[in-house]
Amino acid sequence: MEGNAEMEKEYLFSNRDLKKLIIPLIIEQFLAIFVGLADSVMVASVGEAAVSAVSLIDTVMILLINLFAALGTGGAIVAGQALGRKKPEDGCETTEQLLLISALLSISIMAVVYGGKYFILHTVFGKIDAPVMANCNTYLKIVIVSVPFLAVYNAGAAIHRAMGDSKTPMLMSLVMNGINLAGNALLLYGLGMGIEGAAIPTMASRVFAGLWMLIKILDKRKQLHVRTFKKLFPKWKIIRKILHVGIPYSMENSMFQLGKILVLSLVSGFGTTAIAANAVSGNICNFAIIGGMSMGYALSAVTAQCVGAGDYTQVRYYTKKLAKLAYAGMWLMNILIVLLLPFIMKIYHLSPDTSRTASQIILYHAVCSSLIWVPSFTLPNTLRAADDVGFCMWISIFSMWIFRIGFSFVLGNYLGMGVFGVWVAMTIDWLFRASLFLLRYHGKRWQRHKFEEQ
Repeated sequence: MEGNAEMEKEYLFSNRDLKKLIIPLIIEQFLAIFVGLADSVMVASVGEAAVSAVSLIDTVMILLINLFAALGTGGAIVAGQALGRKKPEDGCETTEQLLLISALLSISIMAVVYGGKYFILHTVFGKIDAPVMANCNTYLKIVIVSVPFLAVYNAGAAIHRAMGDSKTPMLMSLVMNGINLAGNALLLYGLGMGIEGAAIPTMASRVFAGLWMLIKILDKRKQLHVRTFKKLFPKWKIIRKILHVGIPYSMENSMFQLGKILVLSLVSGFGTTAIAANAVSGNICNFAIIGGMSMGYALSAVTAQCVGAGDYTQVRYYTKKLAKLAYAGMWLMNILIVLLLPFIMKIYHLSPDTSRTASQIILYHAVCSSLIWVPSFTLPNTLRAADDVGFCMWISIFSMWIFRIGFSFVLGNYLGMGVFGVWVAMTIDWLFRASLFLLRYHGKRWQRHKFEEQ
């Protein structure tokens, strides 16, 4: 036992450290997805047109969330490497610059979305039924207000994880999602409101979380914090380092979500039944990947510090360890979903055709995600933490356009597989990514990358 304890001390993160990081991450991801599920169930009381509208607009919102998450990841990796080099002041400077560019970018995006609302609703989403269009318009106008606060929350959450503190973002997520659920219950069920009853609590909860995160990131007792706002101006050398990771990862995530939006225009053409089945399947399948997503966040935080310390033996050690945990989580959740599937379908009160299609998609997803999701999406976080972001970006973008988008039209439209064909195309995309990321990881070229010190 003493020998094992001595071996553990040689590593940057003990098992206890990993538990403190991972358990709140899993809870946070579960809460976020559970609220998404609860939202869709509550909105279902308004009708399938409302469910479809929330699904379509949330696709745009997820595009923005992924953009801010990518920017946050860039800042967290640079700050985490500074901690690995034992230079917390450099990390604080990175934290300040991340918050600054996140705020400025989010305000600009909010203005662009408001200005391009007609294009999004009438061109990007394609031909959709009039009730769905009306609900989309209302929902978008309300939730887009929360974008700057969402950006601040994502930046702060990423910085906290870089410090190994995932408890703070988890608690914020708990309160934020509690506000959302309580607001939905009051406005949808209590006051009988329509789509506004789903949009207002979503917006309010994100505003609250953004303001709370701003207060927490000013806490000077933390390793990484904002020291002052008085002399906060752009420092392009640091911003370039953040963007060096953030832009490729952002492009990767943005293309991923853009691909989903383009595919949604195809799904929209299959009718309201297909849109609703796709929306319900998406909500349920998000639970299946909680283990992989949580370990992905943990992997970024852990390996960034290992890379900063110049210890690639530890990088590989933690990658293997967290990948095993990711697989365990994926298998557990997928088995649970399959067992509960009949009960889940009853909750939604869907039409028989919609329920049957959604069930087929969820079962197919359970098999594929249990096998290939981890190397496709969790593993690349190790490569990004080592600054191998270019490789990850180009593989992801190529795979998205050729397999996910191209095959969606071939399988879904030309071969007549409908919305199920779209999901098959998605898993072909996973398989291609997983194969190349595994080949890259088992080589050594990605270990040659590193950031210069600030």
